[in-house]
Amino acid sequence: MKKKSSIFFYFLIFVIIVVGVLFINAIVNSTDRLNVFASLGYSEILFVIPIFLLILLFSIWGLIGSSVKNQKVKRKYFAELKGLPQVESEKKSKSEKKEKRPRESRFYLLTETDRRAEEIKNATYDRAESLEEICEKFRGFCASRLKLYYSISDIRRFISGMATSHVLIMQGMSGTGKTSLAYAFGEFLKNPSTIVPIQPMWKERTDIIGYYNEFTKKFNETILLQKMYEANYSDGIYVTVLDEMNIARIEYYFAEFLSLLEIPNADSRKIEVVTDEWENDPKLLDEGQLKLPTNMWFIGTANNDDSTFAISDKVYDRAMIMCLDKKSEVFYTEDQDGMRISFANFTELVNRGKKEYRITKRSERRIKELDEYMINRYHITFGNRIMKQMKEYVSAYMACGGKEEEGIDDIVSKKIMRKLETQNPVYIRNSIDELCENIDRIFGEDNMNLTKEYLRRLERTL
Repeated sequence: MKKKSSIFFYFLIFVIIVVGVLFINAIVNSTDRLNVFASLGYSEILFVIPIFLLILLFSIWGLIGSSVKNQKVKRKYFAELKGLPQVESEKKSKSEKKEKRPRESRFYLLTETDRRAEEIKNATYDRAESLEEICEKFRGFCASRLKLYYSISDIRRFISGMATSHVLIMQGMSGTGKTSLAYAFGEFLKNPSTIVPIQPMWKERTDIIGYYNEFTKKFNETILLQKMYEANYSDGIYVTVLDEMNIARIEYYFAEFLSLLEIPNADSRKIEVVTDEWENDPKLLDEGQLKLPTNMWFIGTANNDDSTFAISDKVYDRAMIMCLDKKSEVFYTEDQDGMRISFANFTELVNRGKKEYRITKRSERRIKELDEYMINRYHITFGNRIMKQMKEYVSAYMACGGKEEEGIDDIVSKKIMRKLETQNPVYIRNSIDELCENIDRIFGEDNMNLTKEYLRRLERTL
């Protein structure tokens, strides 16, 4: 076929040369140099031009035909070489070919998780008999295995916070072990925590879960998205640490998570990953949406300095707050192994604590009296959400081995008194003595020490 094309090509060159010679000869022999084309009419070229045009047309037709045939031969050859079925018809539309051609998944990490689904589902777990047992063993594990030392009250606050909300905010001085505590709990559960370092420029959920790249036709997955997807297959407890969470505005990049966690029906908590749906997308994606796993907790560490943003009431009201203001003393304990506790087991213990340990009627009357005082004096109220959190938190705190008064003191200091920071500084500073006197009158002088300590610190800083 190549030989035939070459013959046509060389013959065409020959004809062009002949015509060129005749044309030059006509110009040279013409008596009227200004009317060259008149002399061409009487030259031999008059007979050569039609023949030249016919040969030119047949040459073009031959080249096109040979090219098409060459393409068919090449397709057949490569199809045989690769062992692929030959295309029966060359007239199929491009859309039909595209539909039949298999398309690679745009989610690599999630697809790999699908392949491990049975392994994740069949994981075995240890059995915990009480929240108090979890607290004691977790504290011993931190000290013996990680050389991290926490007071038992701090461990109780941490576990009680998880029993109350899926969002925890850990505040305190640098170096007191905020990130380490969340990390250590993942090690204790034998399911390492996911550490997400927050970046200052983050403004939306795509910064935390990833986005679809139109250029590569792939989804840029984050480790958090992969862990959220894995958690939907598992009955384990998953911990995500949002390190330096207020270095960017939490209300921006975490807003959708905060809203979804408020929905009572856990099955309706779905976060949009992509806006469309492909046939070979991961199995757990439903029309581009992924269920927010109920067995995942988000623990944020926060510092208060010039490089961070203030945390809004919207975030504080939905989260549980834990303050680590001092280091605990080193203590010796026997070697303690971790416990792989299931989410079902943990939920069972939390629900049992709600039934066995409830706020007494006496404490409810005291809380109501303090609420009325705060409304009349500062126009601050506990609210339904905080009252619900208080009941759940105090029940869990007692189930962890703590006292009722300690649990109430802790949540009042962090949830109620914190709201005084937004009031008039001069007014608040001048009323602290009266407020402390009323707290002693309502709860007793030996109780509510955390609350009074917070108020005295607030008095000094305002």
